[in-house]
Amino acid sequence: MRAADLIVECLVEQGADRLFCVPGESYLALLDSLHSEERIDTVVCRHEGGAGFMAVADAKLTGKPGLLAVSRGPGATNAAIALHLAEQDAVPLVVLIGQVARWERGRGAFQEVDYTQVFGSIAKGVWEVADAAYLPETLARAWHVAQSGTPGPVVIALPEDMLLDGTEAAVVPALPCPVTGPGDAEMQAVVALLAQAERPLVIAGGGLDGDTGRAALARLAGAHDLPVALTFKHQEIFDNSSPCFAGYLGFKIPKPQVDALKEADLILAIGTRLGDTPTQGYTLPNAPEPAQKLVHVWPDAGAIGRVFRTDIGMPCDPARFCEALADRGGAPGWAAWTRRLNGIARGYLTYEMRTFEDGLDFGVVVAEIVKHAPQDTILSTDSGNFSSWVHRLWRWNGSQKAVGAAGGAMGMGVPGAVAACLRHPGQCVMGFVGDGGVMMTGNELATGIAQDAKPKIVVSNNGSYGTIRLHQERDYPRRTSGTDLANPDFAAWGRAFGALGLTVRTAAEVPEAVAAMMAHDGAVVMDVHTSLEAISAYTSVTALRG
Repeated sequence: MRAADLIVECLVEQGADRLFCVPGESYLALLDSLHSEERIDTVVCRHEGGAGFMAVADAKLTGKPGLLAVSRGPGATNAAIALHLAEQDAVPLVVLIGQVARWERGRGAFQEVDYTQVFGSIAKGVWEVADAAYLPETLARAWHVAQSGTPGPVVIALPEDMLLDGTEAAVVPALPCPVTGPGDAEMQAVVALLAQAERPLVIAGGGLDGDTGRAALARLAGAHDLPVALTFKHQEIFDNSSPCFAGYLGFKIPKPQVDALKEADLILAIGTRLGDTPTQGYTLPNAPEPAQKLVHVWPDAGAIGRVFRTDIGMPCDPARFCEALADRGGAPGWAAWTRRLNGIARGYLTYEMRTFEDGLDFGVVVAEIVKHAPQDTILSTDSGNFSSWVHRLWRWNGSQKAVGAAGGAMGMGVPGAVAACLRHPGQCVMGFVGDGGVMMTGNELATGIAQDAKPKIVVSNNGSYGTIRLHQERDYPRRTSGTDLANPDFAAWGRAFGALGLTVRTAAEVPEAVAAMMAHDGAVVMDVHTSLEAISAYTSVTALRG
């Protein structure tokens, strides 16, 4: 058996069933081993960044490590955005990189890179396997490291000549990841804090994304009538129509909502590392000394107490914590507090459409899609202000799947939608993207068409890097610099790939265009000419200048 053949067997043993890649001469033997391989679906992409986004999206959808293969040097550095996103979003990702031959290492060979140095500050582990005998152990360890504790990316560099070595090494079975539950003494202390609280607040994050975690969160909220605020890009994990829904902790949400949440006297942070976005710039709770009592639940002890003084740190499975606390029911005394937060949050789930001279209010389009999209529609949202309408208007009921970049990387929209189509064929997949992000990775629509994927891509086209423009107007009013865009005809662009291309310029055109999009059995690109004045669902350029 060649080392390359052994890698395929090891990947199958670890549970891999799909690999995203851009081919390269540095791992030709592995590509040859994947030829006619039915157990692993090899998805050939058009750029390593797009392939990486797909692998990250696939991991978000399955809960298993995403798998990415790229060539040395330029291929690996093109994929760096996916490693950074996986680290920021706590997503398990395994990256295989073809390396220069062993006899070339250290000589500054063509496209030679030391990946330990390049990815050492991002990846949880970086290995270079020079001896095929160590492949099974290394792959099993990498798979385990990617999933355990705080999930994240790992890298395995594979010298191209090593891939041709003969080997009799045995496949190493998958190493089980430990799943810990909360200790009884700690749970008693949490119950005591909860009994003393007058205004408790749950901040729930992606560590609860999954059927078990979502069910446990819903059960906890119901058992104690606790208000639940959801972290950035994880609005889908809890029913937003629940009387316990307390809002969404994303970018630039309304200040009155943040101020109300800050009145909490106890925060139960469950399944989140409490980064700067959900904590609204390290103010909810305040760093390093919170104004509230703080209980932090995350499977990795290293993430607890390193930014905030924490009263009770629980390095355990977030779902098990929710179940344990739900079982310790009591008579809640904060119904009025929960209903108050819910009333404020629900007030921001409605939206009054606006009329602008420079384009369409994107909320008109999102609201119309919401009326017609199936309840189990999978959403892929790129980074940008346009997504504020999606977060505000979509009917999140706690069951939908969604992928987005909590780490803020532009480019997830189209690749994420393609990956979702491949993982869930037959389901409606909507990809919401801005005119900036779609030009970064929209070429992966070609990958989708080649795989018979049918994503429905909605482009918010306002001729600007809108998020940066918002910051400019806030900090340097009327001094636009570097944010204007000259765009192609995105409908024609979509048709060039083989998708249905639609153009929307006015509110009157929206119903017919949405109906055509939803009825079409194939990929769709809808080019929506949106207002730049309506820069987000919460403000306008004029308001920012004021």
